Amino acid sequence: MINKLHAAMIKLYSGDVPRIQHFCKVHSYAKLIAEMENIDADTLFILETAALTHDIGIHYCEEKFGDCNGKLQEQYGPDIAKRLLDDLQFPKQVSERVQYLIAHHHTYENIDGMDYQILVEADFLVNLYEDGPSDQAIEHAYQKIFRTGTGKKICREMFHLAEGM
Repeated sequence: MINKLHAAMIKLYSGDVPRIQHFCKVHSYAKLIAEMENIDADTLFILETAALTHDIGIHYCEEKFGDCNGKLQEQYGPDIAKRLLDDLQFPKQVSERVQYLIAHHHTYENIDGMDYQILVEADFLVNLYEDGPSDQAIEHAYQKIFRTGTGKKICREMFHLAEGM
């Protein structure tokens, strides 16, 4: 099912190479962190689904509002994801959790599960590279966002942060 979703997302984003690359990278980091953290299979399935679809509202928001900020994505992405996941016959409970994760993936307080935490960390790893923030901003994100041992290790190594951070 994950591969069918992955292919469907590439088709949905046809021609938008940067965005396809983005969700592919987020998916890869989410899967890596989850597996290194020994996440159970059901949570991993939800996480992989959410990682592939987390920004699914971007095109709609750009077309409707001329903007695709995180809050707009959180507002409009879940309904688009629901339709796609229904079409692909994802289980209802998976779809509901994925919709929740999409509706909160730019909200960094009250993270209520490992799927949510890892999704945020994976998205941050990719965004920190793609957005090219200052070293100070990277260190701030490391301190405030990363909670898993694997996510912290990847962030430290990727951005050459001091070991004692």
